[in-house]
Amino acid sequence: MRHNHTNGGNTCAVCGKIFGAQDLVAAALVRENIAAEIRSEHPAWNESAHICRNDLARYRAQYVHTLLVAEKGELSVLEQEVLQSLQTHQTLAADVDSDYEENWTFGERLADRIADFGGSWIFLICFSVFIVIWIAMNSLVLYWRPVDPFPYILLNLLLSCLAAIQAPIIMMSQNRQEAKDRLRARNDYQVNLKAELEIRHLHEKMDHLLSHQWERMIEIQEVQLDLLNELRRPR
Repeated sequence: MRHNHTNGGNTCAVCGKIFGAQDLVAAALVRENIAAEIRSEHPAWNESAHICRNDLARYRAQYVHTLLVAEKGELSVLEQEVLQSLQTHQTLAADVDSDYEENWTFGERLADRIADFGGSWIFLICFSVFIVIWIAMNSLVLYWRPVDPFPYILLNLLLSCLAAIQAPIIMMSQNRQEAKDRLRARNDYQVNLKAELEIRHLHEKMDHLLSHQWERMIEIQEVQLDLLNELRRPR
């Protein structure tokens, strides 16, 4: 394993490749639990080493995997995808509606449009007008020889046929809506889980940076105290 001795520490202590300073993270900025993961595979890891961001992301994902397994046991497929996205820096948010609608067949689109029209005020008003006209025609205009005399058996037959056809169409539309809701809930769970893990990483990173800054400030104060003591010594 190669150490950080090239160009002021531009070599990754894990993969041995040379990177720019902006692509490397000092060992002092790596959280201790993640550093323990690194030392388990690279015993020569020390405080003067550096690690590239890709390897650091891999060890962070490995550490998160260990935490999740310890808390919940075996990981689900969704959680595996979230860990993969953390490692590869990919986003999980997606337009579920557009992606789902791209796979619809002509029959499914037609069923949804029929269901939308059947549940609208336009359909209700048009059908009410049709029933009123039907009753008026068979009760007044065609009083002597009505096509469908009272109690309007033919109209009842038409209504029954319409209900029998409309019900499965509405059920098909509802089933697709439920499938879309499941996909949306799955995507929301993945996004929320990743956001939670990212926030946890940010908190840990901030805590580590603050503690590191406090250590540096204490060191600076100790140096200042030494200087003051030297100035107070009689010459």
